[in-house]
Amino acid sequence: MKIMFSAGEASGDVHGASLAREIKKFSPTVELFGMGGDEMQAAGVRIVRNFKDYNVMGVLEVIKNLRRILKLLDDLTEIIRVEKPDLLVLIDYPDFNWRLAKRAKKLGVKILSYIPPSAWAWRKSRAADCAKIADEFIAIFPFELPPYEKAGAKISFLGNPLVDTVKPALSKSDAQKFFNVTENQHVILLMPGSRRQEIKLILPEMLKAAKVLSVKRPAKFFLPAADGVDESEILRQIKSAQVDVKLTKKFRYDLMALADAAIATSGTVVLEAALMNLPCVVLYKMARLNYFIGKLLVDIESFSLPNILAGKKIQTELLQNDVISDKIIAEVLKLYHGESYRERVVADLKSACAKLGDKGAASRVAQKILQVAES
Repeated sequence: MKIMFSAGEASGDVHGASLAREIKKFSPTVELFGMGGDEMQAAGVRIVRNFKDYNVMGVLEVIKNLRRILKLLDDLTEIIRVEKPDLLVLIDYPDFNWRLAKRAKKLGVKILSYIPPSAWAWRKSRAADCAKIADEFIAIFPFELPPYEKAGAKISFLGNPLVDTVKPALSKSDAQKFFNVTENQHVILLMPGSRRQEIKLILPEMLKAAKVLSVKRPAKFFLPAADGVDESEILRQIKSAQVDVKLTKKFRYDLMALADAAIATSGTVVLEAALMNLPCVVLYKMARLNYFIGKLLVDIESFSLPNILAGKKIQTELLQNDVISDKIIAEVLKLYHGESYRERVVADLKSACAKLGDKGAASRVAQKILQVAES
């Protein structure tokens, strides 16, 4: 049996790797291949195209790279035609993956969508369009189900895989030794995201805030870099800002467990922080054209996942022109250990994360994938 994956960014690569490991436990002889990254490759997936060679963000960036993206679409379509997989598993990355899905459907390949397009937030008609293409849908958040169920799609929520994977690897004392942090020392994390555009637009204000905070209420500042991120650009910005921020790559969840708070770009990392009881000041900023288009299309009250899960704003979000150091500083100061506001935020984060389901999500999803592939 052959199963093809299509994952186009770092978070999808992590999800794909978790699924691949679980699938291999249930069916060791299954052949897994497709588009992904280093994580999926390490989990036994034959990578036919690495997403890092094509990772772009925003309308203008996509237009500039349109020829390469279309060539990638043609290449993967040809691979589907030659390899004839029993199932194509789309992992998030909707704008590209659903174009690929349409082509795979014409070639007679069954399709399963894992982390389907966010029809609950914008372009709600997509649910009906996608339901005509995919044979099965698996959501990782309970609030994703209603628009797809209304469209007649076969969709299920089997839990969120982060519940299993987000946990410390070290004891607290070992983590303190590794990061050279003392028991009563304040720790603040900067988490600017993995995309070049995010780092360019958001990291400078994070660093300005860190510089002021280092004087106003001293702390150790760490920047846990995401896989595939341009470390040279981050280091250049840190040097230019003249602030003491340590770039790290190991034991990210252990570092979250030690930290008072994080200044974070909205994304999966904010939910990971929530699972580690780490409150964030959540930021998002994009190019003006992208923001203008987004305002026309997106209809949501909150944009960070813990707030959406909770159904209310349990931690601060700063969007677009509000992403400035003064506002970041004011919010971070309320999240240092010992502040009563921090305790209330952490309690709300725990309640929100309880809605993500029980452990073992990746195993349940792997079984569903095999079931659909074999049916």
